Amino acid sequence: SPPKTPKPCLALRFVVAMDFQVVVLGGGVSKKLLPLVSQELPNALLPVANRPVISYVLEYLELSNLKDLIVVVEGEEAALRVGAWISGAYADRLHVEVAAVPEDVGTAGAIRAISHHLTAKDILVVSGDLVTDVPLGAVAATHRRHDAVVTAMLCSAPVIGPSESVSSGGKDKTKKPGRYDLIGLDPTKQFLVHIATGAEVEKDLRIQKSILPAVGQIEIRADLMDAHLYAFKRSVLQEVLDQKSAFHSLKHDVLPYLVRSQLKSEVLFNGMPQVEENGTEKVISQSNQQMLSQILANASEPTFHLRHALGSYSSTSDRKTHKCCVYIAGSSKYCARLNSIQAYNDINRDVIGEASHLSGYSFSAQNNIIHPSAELGSKTTVGPHCMLGEGSQMGDKCSVKRSVIGRHCRIGANVKVVNSVVMNHVSIGDCCSIQGSVICSNVQLQERAVVKDCQVGAGYVVTAGSECKGEVLAKK
Repeated sequence: SPPKTPKPCLALRFVVAMDFQVVVLGGGVSKKLLPLVSQELPNALLPVANRPVISYVLEYLELSNLKDLIVVVEGEEAALRVGAWISGAYADRLHVEVAAVPEDVGTAGAIRAISHHLTAKDILVVSGDLVTDVPLGAVAATHRRHDAVVTAMLCSAPVIGPSESVSSGGKDKTKKPGRYDLIGLDPTKQFLVHIATGAEVEKDLRIQKSILPAVGQIEIRADLMDAHLYAFKRSVLQEVLDQKSAFHSLKHDVLPYLVRSQLKSEVLFNGMPQVEENGTEKVISQSNQQMLSQILANASEPTFHLRHALGSYSSTSDRKTHKCCVYIAGSSKYCARLNSIQAYNDINRDVIGEASHLSGYSFSAQNNIIHPSAELGSKTTVGPHCMLGEGSQMGDKCSVKRSVIGRHCRIGANVKVVNSVVMNHVSIGDCCSIQGSVICSNVQLQERAVVKDCQVGAGYVVTAGSECKGEVLAKK
C-alpha cells in the first residue's frame, strides 16, 4: 500500500460544522497539463513535493474535521486509480466515496451527475487541485452568517509573467496579456455583485444598468482569484443545475448566473425597471475600468443587501432573495491551483520553499528534505528548498538547486538540476543539465543531454548530447 502522507502542521482557527456535505472535484486527465498527466497518472495524482496533489485537499478537509467526502473523478480508469490511492493512504482516517462521471462533463456536470447523493442543507465544493491554508471554517461561517446561496473564496491572484524559473514554454508565453477574474464587490466587500472570468475579460466589461443604482457603488478588482472553493445552498444549486442543463462550469456558468439573478430579484423588489440580460447595458472599456478601479454611482445609497437586512421591505416571505457572498483570504495565506504547467512548477517550488508548512515534511538544518535512504556522491550538493526522494542515488559532483527529485532515481556524475521537478524512476546520465523543466516518471536522459524550459513526458528517452529548449517531448 502507498505510504501514509505526512500531516501538515496547520493551526486552523475554525472547525467546520459537520452538517456541510463535501464534494471534491478531482478532475480527470486535463489537456492543459499534458504531457504531465495521462490515463496512468490523472490530475489528482500528479505529485507535488512527491505526494499527490489531492492529498493536500484531503488533509485540508481533515484538519477542519470534515472526514466524510465524495470525490468526483472524470473517467472510469482515472476514478479507479484515484480511489485505490485514497483507500490505501487514508483507510483509517477518512470515509471517501469516489464517484466516476463521464469525461468532459465539466464541474457543473460533475455535480449534476452525483446530485442525488446530496442531502445536506449546504454543500462545500472544493477543487481537487487546490493547495491552500486559508481557514475553511471561516468560509463556512461567512456562508451561514449571511444565509447565502453561494459563498466563494477569493484569494490574491498569482503574478502573471516571468518568475524566477522562466515560464514553462519558453519566453513568448509571458508576452500574452494576462487573464484575470474581474470581480465586482459591494462597498462592504462581503457581497459578489459582478464576475467576469478569464476569457471574457479580454472583451469590454459589460455591467447591467440596473446594478449601479441597486448597489450604490461597485469596487472592481482584478487582483483577486476565484479559488474554486464554494459553499452552496443545496436546494438552489440543484434547482439551477436541473433547469439549466447546458451549464457546464460552476465558475463560468453557475456562479455568474446566481450573481445576475441575485441582482434581478433585488432590483424587482425595489420597483426599479428591469433590464433585459441582453438589453441596454452600460459598457466600460477594460482599460478605463482597470485605470479607475471603482465605478461610482449613487454612492450615498446603502447597499441593497444592507437595506434588506434593515427590514425596509414589507413581508418578504414570498420573495426569493439570493445573496452571493465572498470570503476574501488574507494576503499572508497561501492559495494556488494546479491548473497549468506554470502553476505546477510554482507550487512544487513553494511547498518546499516559502509555504513549506504545507508540505507536511520535516526540513533539515540545511532547509531541505533528503530521504534517509537516498545516496549522494562526493562533492555533491543539494541546496536549500530542495527535496530528494526515497531510494534515489546521485553520483559525484552533482548540484541540485530549488528542485524536487522523486523516488528511486538514478543520477550520474556532474549533473546539474535547477528550478525543476524530476518524478520517480528517472535515469539521468553523466554531465546532463536540467533547468526550469518537468521530467516525468521513467524518463531516460542519456549523457550530456541539456534540457531547458521543457516538459518531458513519461517514458521518453532524450538521446545523448541533445540540446532541448522550450519543448514538449513526449512519446507519440
